[in-house]
Amino acid sequence: MLLSIALILLVGMSASWICKKIKLPGLLGMLATGIVLGPYVLNLIDSSILNISSELRKIALIIILTRAGLGLDITGLKKIGRPAILMCFLPASFELLGIILIAPGALGMSVLEAAIMGAVLAAVSPAVVVPRMVKLMDNGYGTAKGIPQLILAGASVDDVYVIVLFSTFIGMMQGKGASIINFVNIPVSIILGMGIGILAGYLLAMYFEKIHIRDTVKVLLILSISFILVATEDMLNTSIKFSALIAIMFVGVGLHKKRDVVAKRLSQKYEKLWIASEVFLFVLVGATVNINYLGNMGIKALIVIFGALIFRMAGVFVCLIKTELNKKERLFTMMAYTPKATVQAAIGGIPLALNFACGETVLTIVVLAIVITAPLGAFAMDLSYKKLLRRNE
Repeated sequence: MLLSIALILLVGMSASWICKKIKLPGLLGMLATGIVLGPYVLNLIDSSILNISSELRKIALIIILTRAGLGLDITGLKKIGRPAILMCFLPASFELLGIILIAPGALGMSVLEAAIMGAVLAAVSPAVVVPRMVKLMDNGYGTAKGIPQLILAGASVDDVYVIVLFSTFIGMMQGKGASIINFVNIPVSIILGMGIGILAGYLLAMYFEKIHIRDTVKVLLILSISFILVATEDMLNTSIKFSALIAIMFVGVGLHKKRDVVAKRLSQKYEKLWIASEVFLFVLVGATVNINYLGNMGIKALIVIFGALIFRMAGVFVCLIKTELNKKERLFTMMAYTPKATVQAAIGGIPLALNFACGETVLTIVVLAIVITAPLGAFAMDLSYKKLLRRNE
């Protein structure tokens, strides 16, 4: 295991550095590292790490979501209003509709099978989007109009929305039918997650005000609470649940609101944690890629993926109608909402594991979507933000 960890860090960071030197997103090098080191090429990553890959990826996601919350100014979202709510579900709904319209004809799937694949693909990747929005907020790009805040919050809620839809469609495929309570759970889980997170953040702020401890200990305390939130969500067997990922982000929001100075210091600590977490996240995502699948789908897969992205960008455009954003800012927002990686890597293999007829097709499309959209979306954001967004001095 130790050798595998060393290879993941050394090769992943080296590949990332090389990509950045040639003006490519660093995550592209990390993804390539995972593919090469993974079980389908050189098989140099220990199986014990691959067995806990999903947990390691979840830890990385927790770290970046907490950092996002620590830097997220809710007042910026309040100024945006209606578009902030629409961005949480409308682009994903557009993309899901696009896949339902395109996939049956292109891939010979049933409408329900296309809906399952659409629910997997329709999520935007917080792992790609969130660190870039945090960087924009730190440097003041687009913050005057709340663009990074809008994308950041929408990307986090977007994932919860599509995961609930995915669970519902899986249940329908298994003959359980569509339960109204599943759809009711979407807004309820989001609202409960926000409430629990803000409350936890406020309580932590009060605790930090009275008990003076090192910032490193504070980070460990927040991480432990985040892990407990995720474990609690997984253990709940109730019809109504809360979204742990939303709660984790709003722990940072609550702390930022109550103790701004502490939140800024902790954000810097989380930035350092993210350096190693990012490598593990994208290398392990790359390790899930079975290159034997990639040549099987051909042009049909590309039609589905890019067709779905067009629908998604149309959904973002609709969300931004009658806003103060100019054409350049709208274009940036549309591009920023395209990358896929984290959710797709986490749930893309479930239909195949359940022996659905569409399982291998879904997994293949998911793999291609990650390989294509994660680097392209990151590349588009990294190259364009200085040209498309106005910097707030």
